[in-house]
Order: sequence, then C-alpha cells, then structure tokens
Amino acid sequence: MRTLPLPDATAASPSAQERRGPMRPGRLLSTRKRLQGRAVAWLFRAGDAAAMASVSLATSTLTPGQTQAAFHLLSAIAVLAALGLFGAYDFRRSEGVRLHLSRVAAAFLAGAAGALAACAPLAMRSDIGDAARSWIPLALLVVTILHLGWWLCVRRWRVNGRLAPNIVVVGATGAAERLIAAALDRRQVNILGVFDDRAGRAPGAIRGVPVLGDTKALIDHRIMPYVDRVVITVPPRATARVAQLIERLRVLPNEITLLLEGQDQPAEAAAISRAEDVPLAYISGPPADALRPIVKRAQDLVIGVLALLVAAPVMAVIAALVRLDSPGPVLFSQRRHGFNNEEIVVWKFRTMRADAADATAARQVRPGDERVTRLGRVLRATSLDELPQLFNVVKGEMSLVGPRPHAVGMKTGDVESARLVTEYAHRHRMKPGMTGWAAIKGSRGPVDTPESVRVRVALDVEYIERQSLWLDLYILTMTLPCLLGDRKAVR
Repeated sequence: MRTLPLPDATAASPSAQERRGPMRPGRLLSTRKRLQGRAVAWLFRAGDAAAMASVSLATSTLTPGQTQAAFHLLSAIAVLAALGLFGAYDFRRSEGVRLHLSRVAAAFLAGAAGALAACAPLAMRSDIGDAARSWIPLALLVVTILHLGWWLCVRRWRVNGRLAPNIVVVGATGAAERLIAAALDRRQVNILGVFDDRAGRAPGAIRGVPVLGDTKALIDHRIMPYVDRVVITVPPRATARVAQLIERLRVLPNEITLLLEGQDQPAEAAAISRAEDVPLAYISGPPADALRPIVKRAQDLVIGVLALLVAAPVMAVIAALVRLDSPGPVLFSQRRHGFNNEEIVVWKFRTMRADAADATAARQVRPGDERVTRLGRVLRATSLDELPQLFNVVKGEMSLVGPRPHAVGMKTGDVESARLVTEYAHRHRMKPGMTGWAAIKGSRGPVDTPESVRVRVALDVEYIERQSLWLDLYILTMTLPCLLGDRKAVR
C-alpha cells in the first residue's frame, strides 16, 4: 500500500491544536445529538410546502374562483420542484447567504414562469392575472424569509458541530489525501483523524489531519462515539488486506464504507463527493434510511410522553414504597452503552440494598439474590423498576423499543460480555430500548452464560435489520403479556 512520505524528523512535536486537526468542531457531539443532512433537507422542504399551501389559501380568499385556485396549486408545485432542481436545499458551506437567496429567487421565478406558461391558454383571462399579481409577490417574500432562516440554522448547526458528519479514514494513502483535500475545500464533512496499521511508514498528519494510530487503536478510541462513518482507503489490488480490514472493523457499530484508491479520476472524484452525504461502497453499519429515525423519534415522543403522564401516579407511589422499604435513595443510576457506544446514564427504581449497589454489573442478578430487597423482587418481576427510563426516552437517550442497554463493563462470569461475541457492538447501531425483540422472544434478565450473550446479540441484530413502525408497535403490544406470562426469567 502506498503511504505518504514521512514528516521531517526535526520538526517540533505537534501542539494540541495540531493533534485535533483543522476540521474538528469546537465541541464534539455524539451521533445521537447531531442532525442528518438529508433529514434536515426534507424538513426544510416540508416547511416550504406548508408555507406555499398557506400562501395559496390566503390569496385564494383575495381572488376566489376555481381558475385562481388551480393557478395557486400549480404555482406552488412548480416552485417547490424548481427549488429542488436549483439545489436550494444543498446549503453548501462555501455558499454565502446572498448566493443562496439568489438561487432561491431564480428557482422561484423559474417555477412561477413555468406555472404561467402552463396556464397560457387562460392567460388572457383577467382572473389569472389577478391571481398571479396577488400570489407571486407574497409567495416570493415568504420563501425568501424562510430560506434566510434555513440558512442561518444550517450555519449555526455547522458551527456547533450538529450538522456536518464526522469521518475517520483508515489508510494513509493518496486517496485519503485527496479525500481530505476535498473535505477541506468544500467543508461539508469533518475528517477527525486517520488510522493506519503501518504506522512506521505513515506520516504524523495528512494535510493537518492527525494520524491517531492503528486499527486496534481505532476500535478502542474514545473519539468513536462521535464518528458517523469509517472510510477505508486502500488499493483495490490488495484484496487480502481489504478483507482483513473489513473483518477487523466489522465489530464497530459505526457505518463503514470503502473508497478504492487507483480508480480513474472522474470515478474517484464522484466517490469523494458522495462521501459527504451517502455511502460509497456500503459494508456495514446502521440503516441508511434517513426517514426511519425521524419516524422512530416521533413515535418515542408521542407514546413516551403519554406513558409518562399515565405512569406518573404509579411512579409516585413506587417512590414512596422504595423509601419506606429500605434506607437509601429512591433511584438507582448506572452508566450503560447507548447508540454508537455512547455512554449514557440510565435510571431505575432502586431494587437492591443501597450498600450492595453494583453500578458496573460485575455480578449479575441470580435467583434468590440476597442483595434484592423485598419490594425490589416485586418491582423486578413486573419490570416496574424500569419506569424511570421513560425520562431517558423523552430525552432521546433511549427508545421505547430497541436492544436493552447493558452496563458499561458488564461481565458474564469473569469475562466482559462484549468480548464474548464479535458482533456485540452491532447492538449499539440503534438506540437502546425499554423493551425489544429479544425481550418478547424470551431473552430477558441477566446474560450469565456465553450462549445467552450470543442469543441476545443475535436477536438484537435481527431487530435492527428489521426495524419498522409496525414491528415496534407489535413489540410494545406483546411486551406486557410476555412479561406477565414468564415466571422463570430472573429479573
């Protein structure tokens, strides 16, 4: 594999800023807290559509009639289509507000002209002229104000690190250098670092982006919860090397894509351009459907808030009973793995003696566990101790349905559970849930044997691959009967 030349050995040691690189945002946010560009673009489109509908409704009251209403509808559709064709939802970083609003105005005028041309047979009728004179100025003003707001939002989200995707590159190759150069030029994506197994021949940095270590360092690196995508840049001739890298990195929950070095220049340029938005050659990672997480989040908010309101009296009673049952705090908090290996704090009603709390789950609960209180046995048997996790759901750290969150460093026997199954981290490709596919399929409670870990992970990965609104509603419906009908599971 061709590597870049070594840096000057006499150069001074890099400063902290140099180690951060030129593209790391001022504040790193986990992938859960950041926005997806395609989802944002669709939300802006929906906002424009709602605005066009409102303008059409308002102007229809000024110039009533079927002909005018038809013109308003046709104009709105034409303008929305033109905005998309003119790239008004691209919001390139290099595009200033004047250029963007000029693009919006050009798209609007082209769409309005198209609508007028379509109505040419009726152009001599005064009602079409009246409709155009009332609709076009108001609609243009509204769209301009909206897109000024959209542009300001995008700029703010880029500054605070919420919008541009974060990438790390594997392979200090020429393709990696060209990818970094394109990223520096267009500023549509942040490349946080480079990893290469042949560290002895790799430079300390590529165009300012630091080389942070080998692939082993990549897998355990603290930056990975903030990374959206891992891009492998290797020569296509090194098939064994490519296969080895893919197999080694497949354990990551992050999306992994492939950029082959040595393609013809147009093909490589197109692949580098796609790195800013969509996968190059998809290998593994979370589903790429931009609409799916939006629907799932809406589902969590609607059902989660309603469930929280309904459960509030029950939670108040449980809190009082926990306080009366044994000394100690009402709630128990534990650091667990969330989406993309992010560490989150999960809340439960305390079910163990305060002096026996096990925040790392070094010893999982067993039948007749003496650490569990009298009330705790009831709460665990009914899963009522999990109710405070509704707050995690509303905050966006968890989902109603998903793989159950495991404690950071949880052990199965004397071995960390994450080391028992290669695909263990795959269960972190989606937010953890209060219930899930594994729960209704019998995999509940502790995973105290290697086989139980494998079963849990297999069911979690199956759910992630199949996830849909209807599957989530089915799991929610089946959760209560499955819990009440299972008296054998240790909880």
